[in-house]
Amino acid sequence: MDSTTDPVKVAARSAWAQGDYHAFARATIWEMGPVLVQACGIGPGQRVLDVAAGTGNTAIRAAETGASVVASDLTPENFDAGRREARAHGVDLEWVEADAENLPYADGEFDVVTSSFGVMFAPHHQAAADELVRVCHEGGTIGLLTFTPEGIMTGFFEALAPHLPPLPPDASPPLLWGSEEHVRRLFGDRVDLRFTRGDYGEYAASPAAYVDLLRRTFGPIVAAYTDGADDRGRTADLDRDLLDFATRHSRPAADGQVVLRYEYLLTVGHRR
Repeated sequence: MDSTTDPVKVAARSAWAQGDYHAFARATIWEMGPVLVQACGIGPGQRVLDVAAGTGNTAIRAAETGASVVASDLTPENFDAGRREARAHGVDLEWVEADAENLPYADGEFDVVTSSFGVMFAPHHQAAADELVRVCHEGGTIGLLTFTPEGIMTGFFEALAPHLPPLPPDASPPLLWGSEEHVRRLFGDRVDLRFTRGDYGEYAASPAAYVDLLRRTFGPIVAAYTDGADDRGRTADLDRDLLDFATRHSRPAADGQVVLRYEYLLTVGHRR
């Protein structure tokens, strides 16, 4: 079953297409793209595939180095914003609708394969990992940014879980991609892996302003509010749970804002 007929993939595409993902990315993970590009040593002459690319926070930065870049994502509704951003950065790259678990590329086609907080949301982790390895040539680089289960993203998912459809029975939780042990199992002896942990901040004027950003821009949350629009109690519960999360995990920032700091796992591997 391909991504156009698989009900799980169709539902995921629909959810991520809602809201304004580019505004969300610019306000949150946008500056992590250069971190991944630098860690992977991307440069001129390389052919790069960015998987689950969103609107290009990593892909655009890779193109700025002179690499030839393909940005692939299950949700092509976000590509127009990515193309506009790429033009603003003065770069050109290819945008391709693609399922991370079934990439439309030949074996060993890319020098570098990346994903920035994207492939972790593919439901079948082994299938996605196998595809990352397959399209990367021998000696090539695989680079990933993923959230860790030890960080506050666990609290974010716990706040959302009662308000979203449950994971399919054969799906794995996204935060497992933030466990070194899990990633080692997925790649096995096919990839030499190196792990680094870090954190970055997401800023807002207040916890309530942070929740407002999520309500307006983050597709799965927009979808949850849309689905519950006829039930005031349901949307009020979601408001409460999101505000509780943001309040518990926000800290004062130097400029009078608040910051929520998210821990990430940076995985860089070289295919054997």
